Amino acid sequence: MARLVFLGCVAYLAVGLGQLVVGTIMEPMVDTYGVRYGDGGQLVMNQFLGGMVGITLAPWLIGRIGKKTLLLSALVIMAIAQGIYSLQPDWGVMLAVGPLAGFGFGTTEAVVGSFVIGSALGNANVAMSRIEVFFGVGALLMPFAGAALISSGHWDLAFVVVGVVTVITIVMWLLFWPKILDRKPLENAAHEEIRLLSMPHRGMTLVVLAACSLFFVVYVGFEMSFIHYLPSLLVNNNGLSDSTASLSLSIFWGAMVIGRLVSGHAADRWGGGAYMLATCVAAAVFFVLMGGLESVWATFVLTFLAGLAMSGMFAIALVFANRAVPGMTERTTSLLMACGGIGGALMPRLTGWFLDENGADATRWLFAGMAVLMLAVIAWALLSARSLERLRAGTA
Repeated sequence: MARLVFLGCVAYLAVGLGQLVVGTIMEPMVDTYGVRYGDGGQLVMNQFLGGMVGITLAPWLIGRIGKKTLLLSALVIMAIAQGIYSLQPDWGVMLAVGPLAGFGFGTTEAVVGSFVIGSALGNANVAMSRIEVFFGVGALLMPFAGAALISSGHWDLAFVVVGVVTVITIVMWLLFWPKILDRKPLENAAHEEIRLLSMPHRGMTLVVLAACSLFFVVYVGFEMSFIHYLPSLLVNNNGLSDSTASLSLSIFWGAMVIGRLVSGHAADRWGGGAYMLATCVAAAVFFVLMGGLESVWATFVLTFLAGLAMSGMFAIALVFANRAVPGMTERTTSLLMACGGIGGALMPRLTGWFLDENGADATRWLFAGMAVLMLAVIAWALLSARSLERLRAGTA
């Protein structure tokens, strides 16, 4: 299990770097290509659409080609896509490669996440939080690397950084494949689907899955919108340079890393539902304040606090949903990550268009609205899960 968690950390480090690279270099990239923020959002959208396909197909592909072949293939696709990006091809080629890069990101994240949740059992909160820390480390390091490369006039080399780390990840998984995955294969998707169709209280179970799925749409879309356009807000609103503004992402992801070090233990102590509700309330408060306070330092402080609040949401919500609907780890993980891919594809595209049309001030309030919506959705999910638990208790 320790080897699986370690290799999971390495894979999530590569994915974290890759997911942040476009947002880190958004300003010089749109300037170089002569496109608008909405076009940059289109690239983000294309990546997440590819990720959604990979996540959705992951259970089926595992059954067809096996866990090892699928994961290594996804990582190879990631590396190739980053190599093409680094060549600065025509914008149309960038958009065409986006789904391939996203397929690699999404498949890797979904497959590794299902490996860990399925193998960790009672320690799933802590194990998932641990590998999510390394997603955050990758996302934390990329703004520093991007800022240095932007300052030197070689922003395109940020893609090379991601490609090199991905190649290292491929080698490590190839050489040190965890034997626990061979001893404990995941349940196949067909068996999980039969279990869903035959389980009692199927209607309320589907309501819980729907609520959790919507949460992932909103959470991932919100997070990706914020991290891709925060530097642009600081450039447009506060007059920061491109390289300095890109470092603002390190504040958010630094808080993410710190929060993820303790989020698993906190969720185990308080309960996953209580943890999710408290952190969503905190995030809503911080983003509403950010909408009204436009100074650089206020934005930095609130960004750090928001990062702390949001740090454990993805991992803890994933474990919460799997425990609310037990026995379908592979199917549930794939579904929720696919819904996250939908949000990650659509909401940054919407945010880029909104920023073009309405400016930076209005976009801050758009983020506040997203945070409030996220709170409303998690409240629905928690109430639905509680109702399902009562139904089960009544028929026990």
